[in-house]
Order: sequence, then C-alpha cells, then structure tokens
Amino acid sequence: MVPEFEFMTDTKIIVLDDDPTGSQTVHSCLLLTRWDEATLREALLDAAPLFFVLTNTRGMDPTRAAAVTREVCWRLHRVLDQLARAGRPINPILVSRSDSTLRGHYPVETDVIAEELGPFDAHFLVPAFFEGGRITRDSVHYLLVDGKPVPVHETEFARDSVFGYTHSYLPDYVEEKTRGRIKANAVERFLLADVRGDALPRLMALKGNQCCVVDAETQADLDHFAAQLKQAAGQGKRFLFRSGASLLTALAQLPPQPVPAEAMARYVRGGRPGAVVVGSHVKKTTEQLARLLKLPHVVALEIDVDRIGREREHLLQDILAQAARAHADGDTPVIYTSRVERTFDNQAARLAFGEQVSAFLMDVVKGLPPTLGFLISKGGITSNDVLSVGLALRTARVLGQILPGCSVVRCPEDHPRYPGMPVVIFPGNVGAEDALAVALQRLTGKAA
Repeated sequence: MVPEFEFMTDTKIIVLDDDPTGSQTVHSCLLLTRWDEATLREALLDAAPLFFVLTNTRGMDPTRAAAVTREVCWRLHRVLDQLARAGRPINPILVSRSDSTLRGHYPVETDVIAEELGPFDAHFLVPAFFEGGRITRDSVHYLLVDGKPVPVHETEFARDSVFGYTHSYLPDYVEEKTRGRIKANAVERFLLADVRGDALPRLMALKGNQCCVVDAETQADLDHFAAQLKQAAGQGKRFLFRSGASLLTALAQLPPQPVPAEAMARYVRGGRPGAVVVGSHVKKTTEQLARLLKLPHVVALEIDVDRIGREREHLLQDILAQAARAHADGDTPVIYTSRVERTFDNQAARLAFGEQVSAFLMDVVKGLPPTLGFLISKGGITSNDVLSVGLALRTARVLGQILPGCSVVRCPEDHPRYPGMPVVIFPGNVGAEDALAVALQRLTGKAA
C-alpha cells in the first residue's frame, strides 16, 4: 500500500525499535526487518516521514543488542553519506523506541547510537504512551490501572527478570540503569509547565549529550513540545530520543489513517477466517486470552512449552493438523503457549528458553494454511519474529491501528505464501480485557 499523501523528504524520523510495537500510533510507513544498505535507502527515500528498523534487541542480551544496534548505525551512516553525495541530503531525527513500561536495554542502545551517529547535544527519555495508559508527571512515570495512576516500579513490569528496576522517578531510574555514571541530580527535568510553555531557550542551551526526562499527560503536551524540539533542531541542535510511541505521533504529525479501525475487515483476504498466535506471558495477555477463548467459532490450541525440547516434531505436526482442521471448518485457531510461569537460574537461560519457544511458534506460523484471511500476533517479541522469521518479510507497510496501540501491517502482494494478508501487531501489555476479542471480531466482521 503506497501512501496517498506526500511529505518533504529532507527530514526523516528514523526509529530503531526493539520490538515491532513502536508503530502503534502511526500509519503508512515502512517497517524494516532487514537493514542492508539497499533496504535502508528504500526507506530513506520513501514518501512517509518516518520508518522503523525492527532490531528485536529486547529479546537479546546486552552484548548482542549493542552489536545489532551498532551494525544498523554503521549502515545508516553509509547510506546517509551516499545520499548526501548524490545531492539528496537527509536530516535524520533518531529515536530509540522502547517499552513504555521502562523495560529494555537502556543505556546500551542510546550509548551505541551516540557513538556511531553523534555527537548529540542531548538525549531525551520520553516514555509516555497515552493509548496504553502511560503518563509522566513530576518526572514520575505512571501506569493507569482502572483510571488510577500507579508508579511503574510498583507494577509487574518492574519485576521483569531481565529488565527489572526499582524506581519510577526517572532521574533515579537513569542513575540506576547507568550504574551511577549519570547521577540523578545531573538529569535535566522538563516538567509539565516546561513542556506546555516555552522550552526553546532551555533546548538551545543543551550540550554534551545531556540526559533529559520529559513529562507528558496528553498527546497535546507532546505535540507542543515536539514542535519546539523541531524548531531547535532547525537551528542546529542535535537530539536523540529514547521514547514510547506517543512521541512519534507528535514528531510525525500524520493525517488520519486511510481506513478506520472499525472497518479493518475490508483488508481480510477473501473474507476468510484467520488465526491468532499468542506468545506474550504478561498478566494482561492471559486475561485477554481467556476472554477471547469464550467467543464462538474459536478453537483453543495450547502449546505445552515443556514438550518442545523432548518431542518437538510430533508436537508441531499435531498443532498444525488441528489448526488446519479448524480453518477448514471456518473457525479461528488460537495458538498459545502454556501459561505456567517458569523461573530460571539466570538471564541467559531465560533468553535461550524464549528463543526456543519462539522458534517453535515461527514453525507453526510457516505451516498455517495458505488460505488464511488474516493473522493476529500477540506479544512484542513474538510479533517481531512473526514478521521477520515466520513470514520472512523484508519490509511491511503499516495500514493503521485496529485498536489503540495495535497496528495492522500487510504482507506484500508478491509474498510466496500469504500475499496481501493483514497482520495485527498486538503488544502484550496493551488493551482492556476484551481487546483481543474485539480485534478478532473487527476482522471477522462480527459485532462485539
């Protein structure tokens, strides 16, 4: 799908996304699962004002995450230089998009980007993501739970076995994550009054890759602040961003998406039934899955993850056979990993187990019926693997959102197995309890 509108191409927002869910507030832009120079050039010259490089670094250890980020930056640098020499200079706005609940490889990724594509006058932490109920006030980051703001260090996300943390006050979070290299009292704080007022003089005074944290309670807050950021950038300031998705909305300033969320069924291939693949294990996903499985014409296919190691092939063929039968009957197979929480001796063991489970899920995706009408992928890392491995896409274009925070992308028309198939990228930690069910109902055209 080619955007029906044009943008100036002298400035490009380049997003290094540690899973594919950062596109959850924008549309009509490219997602890249490869970062060879030809693919980067294609994206840099695309009409949309931004594109995403899906690095999937949240599923890696810090050393590997740094290496992948560095490789992307090297190639970006080369292509930007080539375009400049060819008379097509592009001013990049660089964003390290990560989880709005503060999980991810900070400061690893921003440090590498600064080393390879700097120097920068400042880097900004802007984790607010309004569609997911994440706001920042007085430099404290909150998750709205039933309308009540809960400091994120009190949520399950802070107890993540790989990316856990103990502070919601962002300057303290920075000091914790940088292991004291950046002291809390050295962090510049842009409070709501600054964000809503005239921050340009402060922005112009930043230098030396100063660490800054930014408040935001509404999209209007970031829209106003982003306009000032771009004004400062127009006067020569170079900024790097570590953000949730809502900053991208503010920077890109896109018109409404071409097809409304409620009408996404028009993208379904031939009106046929699709499939749902669930890899995320967070509590919200489990609640949404339980609600989804109560719908009619849904067939539950649970993958016992403990069986993958010892009887992988038999388990795979069994799941695929059941999925094929469900699809032939006009039903929707919902393929999900067992919900039992596992503990691991160390981070490496957890990551290795996650990779084993994901590889199995991707073999399931590769073997689903070629007549699928659509696919819903639940979980950030799962969705990245679906796009890059299960569907083997080089690029995909974002059609828009089917629900707040849930993007729909489309396989290219020349895809060997699923040409033109819409794929929902559904983050694990987004949506109300009925959100997964609503997404399915919108694609099947059945009312909630």
